[in-house]
Amino acid sequence: MTAPASSHPPAPQGPTLATQLRHTAGCVLAVEQGRSLSEVLPAVPPTLRPGVQALTFHVLRHLGTARALVGRLVQRKPAPAVQALLCSAVALLLDTAEAAAGPRYPAHTVVNQAVDAARHDRQTERQAPFINACLRRFLREREVLLAGIEGDPVARWNHPLWWIQRLQKDHPEHWQAILAANNQPGPMALRVNRRRTDRASYQQALQAIGLASTPVGSDGLVLDAPQPVERLPGFAQGHCSVQDAAAQMAAGLLLDGRAWTPADRVLDACAAPGGKTAHLLERADLNLLALDVDARRCERIEDTLARLGLRAEVRCADAAKPASWWDGQPFDAILLDAPCTASGIVRRHPDVRWLRRASDVDQLVAVQRALLEALWPLLKPGGRLVYATCSVFRAEGAEQVRAFLVHHTDALQRPSPGHLLPGLAAPAGEFNDNHLGGYDGFFYARLDKALP
Repeated sequence: MTAPASSHPPAPQGPTLATQLRHTAGCVLAVEQGRSLSEVLPAVPPTLRPGVQALTFHVLRHLGTARALVGRLVQRKPAPAVQALLCSAVALLLDTAEAAAGPRYPAHTVVNQAVDAARHDRQTERQAPFINACLRRFLREREVLLAGIEGDPVARWNHPLWWIQRLQKDHPEHWQAILAANNQPGPMALRVNRRRTDRASYQQALQAIGLASTPVGSDGLVLDAPQPVERLPGFAQGHCSVQDAAAQMAAGLLLDGRAWTPADRVLDACAAPGGKTAHLLERADLNLLALDVDARRCERIEDTLARLGLRAEVRCADAAKPASWWDGQPFDAILLDAPCTASGIVRRHPDVRWLRRASDVDQLVAVQRALLEALWPLLKPGGRLVYATCSVFRAEGAEQVRAFLVHHTDALQRPSPGHLLPGLAAPAGEFNDNHLGGYDGFFYARLDKALP
């Protein structure tokens, strides 16, 4: 007898790996051509974006290895679109400890779906048999091919050679730990809005829906596993924000040690997207001016403050040119989270390592120096300035501050974290509280202006 038809519709099928691989290869190609993932990923259809982002992040974290292997699989470098798809597939086929945290698929599935992806893209369709042959050869000769690239530092560490060499010079004891940490996803940290709730209550709210967390810093919680913000209790109502534990240190470093009033003038000089601005206002009533040179990024500051129920003056202006925006009244405190290489946050932005060039460091050091020189005269005697970069390069941190102190005898450096290093590498000294190896790479220095 024929079984009755089910009254339930068939479960919807998610996107195929081939479809995701096609878009992933497109994202990888865009990065190879110098475009940022923050620009490219929003163009991926929303239904595909989470999966494509996860795959793209995985590929970029293993792109040095994948490039080296593809170079041994081909006699001549293929067309860029073919190269990007091959690298994407090879990265998924890696069976190494470093790759274990990424997406996992059976090898034959990856090969078949990569070939299918090639057939459905006009840039690669004619090369589908070639891609099939390369990937099957990789599976047959995996051990020999991997042994052949053992001496290649870019293949081993998945960072450009200049980056590796700079870390070896800047952090001779920790460079390997930094690079290893960069190739793993960073933990998800929350900052609890103390104006809406307290950390203990919010941690209980997380526990009530099965989310475990660990306190960090004064306002932070690190989730045991990342979650979409829609699942976080009260997120839309401003009860918390997503912010790494290292970034959460800025507000305390600027504000701790004195009482603040609504009349105190505070400048957040490079404020977008507004996380540190908001944290300052969550902790104290201030007369705060938030600047950013990009009008669209200023809108993000406004959105951030609105969700959290906070207010500040937000202005689109170049902090390095005070004549265009400063009213002549000195500030009691200045936060300068300066533009930098972002070398400390590559585990969250794995494209950065492939987009940066060695020459970028010197150019950004010059920008940071110009900002420090422009803003220091705006600080009231007895006031404080916190200089911060999300960089692990000493040129953008310790060396920058050392040079500033040489030329400004009225600047007094106070106890500060210095270089916070990602992963298990931690700085020495009183601020050695790297939470479970979980901080992003950052640099902090607090400079007080001497009284006459």
